[in-house]
Amino acid sequence: MGDVKLNIAGRIYDVHCEDGQEQQLVGLAAIVDEKVRAMPGGTETRQLLFASLMLADEAIEAKGKADKAEPQSDSLRAAVALAESREAQARDELKSALSELNALKKANADAVNTPSGNDRALLQIADRIEALAEKVEQIP
Repeated sequence: MGDVKLNIAGRIYDVHCEDGQEQQLVGLAAIVDEKVRAMPGGTETRQLLFASLMLADEAIEAKGKADKAEPQSDSLRAAVALAESREAQARDELKSALSELNALKKANADAVNTPSGNDRALLQIADRIEALAEKVEQIP
């Protein structure tokens, strides 16, 4: 068990605490001492009373703010989760669209490099027309 000497309003208090809690108690005592010293006049007991009341008021105010912030933080967490879900969905859709685009590019490249059945038929017709045109030219 730890022992600590706390100085509050110029008076030394010997306090027992769990090991490792000494620094925490010294810090808390400094806060109480600051509040007590802010109280002008009055007895030491009265100064400690008002310091305690001020600290209790601050604690209640802080708890109220925390309670008000909790629902807002819950709704923010929900909004973040929804945004992350939509981001994941958009990434999946983008990957799918990119795959489809690449497949279409490949199909287009294959179509350009390989004549289709219609292209071959047109080439054959063009060859026949040229052959006929040559024959017509040879007719006197």
